Amino acid sequence: DWEAAIRVGVLDCGEEENYETCKEYGIHYYPTFRYFKAFTKQFTTGENYKGADRELQTVRQMMIDFLQNHSQELRPPACPPLDPVSSSDIPSLFDKNSHHYTAIVFESNNSYVGREVILDLIQYENIIVKRALNFDKPFLEKLGITSVPSCYLVYPNGSHGLINILKPLRSFFSSYLKSLPGVRKKLLLPLQLPVQENKEKSTEIKVWKEFDKSKLYMADLESGLHYLLRVELATHKTLEGAELKTFKDFVTVSAKLFPGRQPVVKLLETLQEWLVSLPLDKIPYDAILDLVNNKMRISGIFLTKKVQWVGCQGSRPELRGYTCSLWKLFHTLTVQAALRPKALLNTGLEDNPQVVLQITRRYIHHFFGCKACAQHFEEMAKESMDSVKTLDKAVLWLWEKHNVVNNRLAGDLTEDPKFPKVQWPTPDICPACHEEIKGLHSWNEAQVLQFMKYHYNSENIVYKYAESQTDSSETEQGDTRELKDKSLLKKPSGNRENKIQDKENVLDSESKVLDKLIANHGPVKDSGKSAVESANLKETKQAVSFLGIGFSNLDMSLCVILYVASSLFLMIMYFFFRMRSKRWKVKYYRSSV
Repeated sequence: DWEAAIRVGVLDCGEEENYETCKEYGIHYYPTFRYFKAFTKQFTTGENYKGADRELQTVRQMMIDFLQNHSQELRPPACPPLDPVSSSDIPSLFDKNSHHYTAIVFESNNSYVGREVILDLIQYENIIVKRALNFDKPFLEKLGITSVPSCYLVYPNGSHGLINILKPLRSFFSSYLKSLPGVRKKLLLPLQLPVQENKEKSTEIKVWKEFDKSKLYMADLESGLHYLLRVELATHKTLEGAELKTFKDFVTVSAKLFPGRQPVVKLLETLQEWLVSLPLDKIPYDAILDLVNNKMRISGIFLTKKVQWVGCQGSRPELRGYTCSLWKLFHTLTVQAALRPKALLNTGLEDNPQVVLQITRRYIHHFFGCKACAQHFEEMAKESMDSVKTLDKAVLWLWEKHNVVNNRLAGDLTEDPKFPKVQWPTPDICPACHEEIKGLHSWNEAQVLQFMKYHYNSENIVYKYAESQTDSSETEQGDTRELKDKSLLKKPSGNRENKIQDKENVLDSESKVLDKLIANHGPVKDSGKSAVESANLKETKQAVSFLGIGFSNLDMSLCVILYVASSLFLMIMYFFFRMRSKRWKVKYYRSSV
């Protein structure tokens, strides 16, 4: 009903076609409310919602405040005045006949009922709604108004009187006024929305994938990594401080523990080495994305660029998906840490049974889009994470808290009716995990641990539906050079010239990324502070290729200037000492006897 004054739109940032838009508008968490003023010509990311909570009534009231604070000259023409009329102006409404009803809602200063009713009726003709405050007590008594909110109605023939409403609520007032004789909804043209140019994606039918719920699907894990690295992380234009430390630790743990295919593991390892080698206080997300997308053309690294949910697919597109895959990813990392306790040696993260849990906690706090979910997870972590003393206990802690979340969300709007939130593992996939003690259900934690180590082991992973690098290259459309580069990566037996060109491309890309980072994104740490930083700086410098390959035009110009200046200086010094030596010989020359 308010559409003529303020429209409500919804954008799903989980949909692939919306990734760039959500990134452009800096959407970090969901749901995010943004207000956009009418007739705005220049690009703006909107005004953030500042309500005390996310209750529907509060959101509605904040929308009214936004409308009232809107500049008058750019106010939507259909938006009626929302400010109260003074009591001295009300009698003039009684003294004349008109072709419409006039309803006056009397209310207190902090009430929103009058403004809500005004907006409810803006699409109806033959009625005008106004609001007045209850400051003039004698005037209210004269009209017979003893309590607020109350509605006073002026009829088209000039008669007027107080409306008897059973409950002084917005819905009661609006319903009564809409039902008055002669009051009817205006015939409005349907709202014209921009037509999407490409309808192919939206009309694409998602084929249901049959899966075995006792198996772990690599497609879910890799799709989760893709979404994490290319979508969720993209909301942060620059990583620095605690965010950068968290991301570095997450990549390190994933590179060491993720039981993935070789191209994905190599990508994680390359990303980890690159992050460690950069002596920077902050890193732009675009530089990370370039590496994830393999802009450097490094042979043998690949991560799918689309989501392909299997065990995490939902009955509707907005259900399950990424949150399901993130749980699976973190479960996998805790189990792999318990199965391979020496995997994190020499990373600075070893000898800490809580390491995966702590990184999970920090990742969810800094990056996870659902703010309410992050707050609930933080509360659980504060309550009992410190009690985890072994890697096996870490596996059980995350399993237990996942079931706590399932219990809390059972029956929630986010629950998929086809996949209800139940305590997991269910008896059909792990009968030994369930026991009864004196008629009450009990978990056999030893069996649960054994089941978790089996379920999230690499031997239980199914690779069906997982996209390969060959599949990706067949579907991608690129220019001739890109296709040529891909063929070079696929054919390591190519001639020597091709190999040299490929290597130069890698070095060139690496050095350009380094140039961009050092030039534009913060100071380089003092390389003399420690041996570690010195080694990191040395590794970074090695990424810049030799003979000027990869240097920018500015770098080469500086080299030429320094070379010329040095040459001139040496020539001047040469002639200076040459002339001085001649003068010395003349001065001290003695004739022979």
